[in-house]
Amino acid sequence: MKSIITKNDAYDLLNEDIMTFLDYVKQINHDRQKELTYSKNVFLPLTHICQNSCGYCNFKQSPDNTKNLLMNENQVRSLFQKANSYKCSEALFTFGENADENELVKDKLNQYSFDSMTEYVHYLCTIALNEYEILPHTNMGIIEKKELRYLSHVNASMGLMLETTNKSLLNTIVHRDSPTKNPTKRLKFIEQAGKQKIPFTTGLLVGIGETPKDRIDSLFAIKKLHDKYGHIQEIILQNFKPKKGIPMQDYPEAPITDLLKLTVISSIIFDDVSIQIPPNLNDNLIGLFALAGADDFGGVSPVTDDYINPELPWPSVNNLQNQLNSIGYSLKERLPVYNKYLNESYLSKKVLDIALKIKKKE
Repeated sequence: MKSIITKNDAYDLLNEDIMTFLDYVKQINHDRQKELTYSKNVFLPLTHICQNSCGYCNFKQSPDNTKNLLMNENQVRSLFQKANSYKCSEALFTFGENADENELVKDKLNQYSFDSMTEYVHYLCTIALNEYEILPHTNMGIIEKKELRYLSHVNASMGLMLETTNKSLLNTIVHRDSPTKNPTKRLKFIEQAGKQKIPFTTGLLVGIGETPKDRIDSLFAIKKLHDKYGHIQEIILQNFKPKKGIPMQDYPEAPITDLLKLTVISSIIFDDVSIQIPPNLNDNLIGLFALAGADDFGGVSPVTDDYINPELPWPSVNNLQNQLNSIGYSLKERLPVYNKYLNESYLSKKVLDIALKIKKKE
């Protein structure tokens, strides 16, 4: 069992030398199951229109320069069919926050006979479940409580990145044009998901101007909610990658040692939550992060790109397996909802039935 440390302990650990971290790495690798997981998914970016304008983002597009204002049902079905051919278990729905506040998106929804993105996503999730037996995971930003409940009935899990608890970034290039990136709003939303018993993914965006201490504060803010509701299934430690054309293109990346230390500390803080490292953002470092305590790679798609970081292709499953084999670890596919949530307390009957059916085929 991993030891649990206090916030002050975590602050102190940030300042320790590398030998102290190596002692924790030994403990982590002595106690743990030597297996990392991933979910085989299809990535569905329904629209790139977004209310926010984050300094690090290249996902958002304007109506004038987007190739596809809003994916239609046939486009989505085509991807579902490809996903079936690759035996994907997850349909990852993601898109800009409050996209349907844009009049052009709203008009397109009306053309499709829907009043909101929430209604449209619910419809597509139902198709994924009933016709293709793929489990939906939706990340659509902050929505109303009733909308969250409505979507939870057709989702295996849902998600929202906390990113950071540092409110000062709301006044910088990072989030000054992003009203829903207020940490207080995001924590309230994650709590609401806990109240509704939704298996949930959240995480940190590392290297956007926050301090190492801020990262610890963010982890403990998530821990406080998980200790109360038990719904956090995984925490993503996503390192910022500068890209040409974004406002933060000249910002430096966080040192890899910072991310490795954060992985170790996260693994110590959480004894029942997976620590996820995006593999395409850290290619050729997979073994190091596994040794540091990461135990999951998130969604890896054989069908679609990572539309958040399109310049960084997914590593192949064989590549991941080979890197893990080099340290005596193995790789295992999982569902988008973790096993401990496979019950009617967390999932609707329809979602649970499909999830259990997929499990039997493993």
